[in-house]
Amino acid sequence: MPIYTSSDSDDHNHVSGKWFGRERSLHAALGGGQVADILLWRNKSVSAALLLGFTMIWFLFEVLEYNFVSLVCHITILVMLMVFVTYTAAKFTDWDLPDIHQITIQETSFRWLYRKLNYVLLRFYEISSGENFLEFFLVIGALWMTSVIGNHFSSLNLLFFCVVCLGTLPALYEEYEKEIDHLIIKGRKDAMKMFKRFDAEVLKKIPRGVKEKKRK
Repeated sequence: MPIYTSSDSDDHNHVSGKWFGRERSLHAALGGGQVADILLWRNKSVSAALLLGFTMIWFLFEVLEYNFVSLVCHITILVMLMVFVTYTAAKFTDWDLPDIHQITIQETSFRWLYRKLNYVLLRFYEISSGENFLEFFLVIGALWMTSVIGNHFSSLNLLFFCVVCLGTLPALYEEYEKEIDHLIIKGRKDAMKMFKRFDAEVLKKIPRGVKEKKRK
């Protein structure tokens, strides 16, 4: 059931559209790949597994106050024991052991990471150069707000909050896209009207300078 009614249908005609003027679907805007499938819960098993995994990590470190070094050591010991048992049992049975080359990390993964890091560095340089002042001040403002929030929350809590938002908000937005777009665009138009009224009634009435005295 839509949140807007027929009483504001005339206003809705002027407010219709997509957030940020987006023409593509949300899945295409997020890249259209596996990452978009996970964020939008197209692959529910992987999305749920990742969210559950991050929740377990947060629970271990924040609630149980588990030490990171101890966790890494215990996981490594567990993996080594599993490999030892598997290879020992394979000597007395007809098990086919996995090929070690299939377990190693592929070189293409490092190439993808290398391209992403280069892209981030180039974007950082472009924004820091000040060619787009709006983007420059928006990034500085976002970093400053993040630093203020980081003073009141631990890094793990902040990371977990971001992961939960990434794992839930895109899917919720896709489910209620029309209603959310209507509210956001209407709110932005109302905010612009209020700012124009404030500029006309307050800001423009403020003296811009001191008039020079007339010379005798």
